[in-house]
Amino acid sequence: MVALPGGEFLMGAEDADGFAADGEGPVRAVRVAPFLVDACAVSNDEYAAFVADTGHVTDAERLGWSYVFAGFLPAALRRGAPRPPETPWWCAVAGAAWNAPAGPGSGLDGLGRHPVVHVSWYDAAAYASWAGKRLPTEAEWEYAARGGLEQARFPWGDELDPDGEYRCNIWRGTFPTRNTAADGYRGTAPVDAFAPNGYGLYNTSGNVWEWCADWWTTEHGRSAETGGARVIRGGSHLCHASYCNRYRVAARTANTPDSSTGHTGFRCARDAG
Repeated sequence: MVALPGGEFLMGAEDADGFAADGEGPVRAVRVAPFLVDACAVSNDEYAAFVADTGHVTDAERLGWSYVFAGFLPAALRRGAPRPPETPWWCAVAGAAWNAPAGPGSGLDGLGRHPVVHVSWYDAAAYASWAGKRLPTEAEWEYAARGGLEQARFPWGDELDPDGEYRCNIWRGTFPTRNTAADGYRGTAPVDAFAPNGYGLYNTSGNVWEWCADWWTTEHGRSAETGGARVIRGGSHLCHASYCNRYRVAARTANTPDSSTGHTGFRCARDAG
């Protein structure tokens, strides 16, 4: 984990390329107490140790299915898989789970250091508790993700690919039909891929969405005590400027806490001291 001093920072953005309805703004001064945060998202190997120790059954396993990106599936699984009409690139695949990320017949060979996916908010919180940690608040997450830069668009600055260098794992090409994988990855990347930000955190833009502790609200200034969805931050390897330009450090969205997908994971935090 990385120890961070906390303090006041400018949270949010009023980016012309942002999504006002997501509550990215207004820019506001927010103070966080000192805390520790994982340098990397939780990996498949780490989650496997938790499952082996506790026997935890994830929501995807309990429900019997999870969402997989259609382009990662063989034709036999794509055909007939239910798809949400608003996002038809997602397939509801029976048997997809954290240890079978592309459905039946898939596994984790070579993916031990990749982030665990197909975990719900409840699954992430259970791991964090087992590890003696917790999920970060949304404010803690953004403070850490910014890496000490004030109001920069990305954890490394304002250019997506400074001097032509790829700094994150996102969709490269034409979404959702063609991914060139120019940054090296069609799916997830290892949790420590690419250069870390100024605080030593890896992949706070792209790779996988990360669950936060907070209930979703766009009314900033007071915490929601309950709700229908939990905040996720950071964007994923499926984000592209044409549709989901949410790999910017201030971008935010949410999902219901029992939901799981092939592009959502988490990292943990802990109170200082």
